[in-house]
Amino acid sequence: MTIQEANRIINAFYEVENPTTEQRADFAEAMNFLYDTTGESDFLVALGAVYYREKMFDFAIKYYELAADKGNLSAISNLGYIYYYGRTGEKDYEKAFHYFDKAWEMGDLTAAYKVADMYQNGYYVKKDEQKYKKIIEELYPLVKDSKRLSDPLPEVFTRLARIRAESGYVNEALSLFDDARDFLAQRIAGAPFFGDLSIMKFMIYDIYKLRKFDPASMDLYDLYHVLCMPRKVQFHFNGARHEIESYITGGGMAVRFNETKYASVDDFFELASANGILLTTLYNELTDLKIVF
Repeated sequence: MTIQEANRIINAFYEVENPTTEQRADFAEAMNFLYDTTGESDFLVALGAVYYREKMFDFAIKYYELAADKGNLSAISNLGYIYYYGRTGEKDYEKAFHYFDKAWEMGDLTAAYKVADMYQNGYYVKKDEQKYKKIIEELYPLVKDSKRLSDPLPEVFTRLARIRAESGYVNEALSLFDDARDFLAQRIAGAPFFGDLSIMKFMIYDIYKLRKFDPASMDLYDLYHVLCMPRKVQFHFNGARHEIESYITGGGMAVRFNETKYASVDDFFELASANGILLTTLYNELTDLKIVF
């Protein structure tokens, strides 16, 4: 294999929506070849990231650990997430704290708020609410002017908003939530990662604990609030009318979007599309969004 051949295999792989086992094996071989040739640990991280997105976490760990041994910051932080959430089936907060704390020392602000969370929850470390708040307060000025959608502005802002709300500063909390919501919606439009959709969902829940819901100003993400009960909603896109209906099933709340059914509201947000384009990508282009009943 040559570098040119490896790059061709990799580029072709990224263009395939549902790669076969053979294509995945060729991709892994190409990435390993480039790592062996260049010594750049980013190739190991890229390979681990593919396995992570496909929820093949054992393989993700393998390549992240190889890269972490080379001092790769992304790999170190990603290992923290895997152990924090127990992606392989069992949570290991000691390992999670080790990797997050190391990544924070290396300048990763995302790892920093996860360390804060561990102090808040008492995961591996002694529970310390004041230390949690102190870390979040210190992170705010570091992220408040962020322009890169990968920066942890929504994650820090939502945590600070909850701190403000608990202290009675509702208007400040809502301002933080609104800024986080807009930033996160832009991030999701480019890549609807399930973790970001989960952040959005719980943010919407928190917003409407503090603010009365106004159907006249509803947007796509307000459906996390609206579809919690049986409802029918309509909107227009490209001149065509579309209909969303939530209804109760044995497994909870399901959603019908036009002629397609989704097992849950979460599945709807992750998969629903209009004209072949995900609704989360089109969120700013949906018009006349209204509740029919």
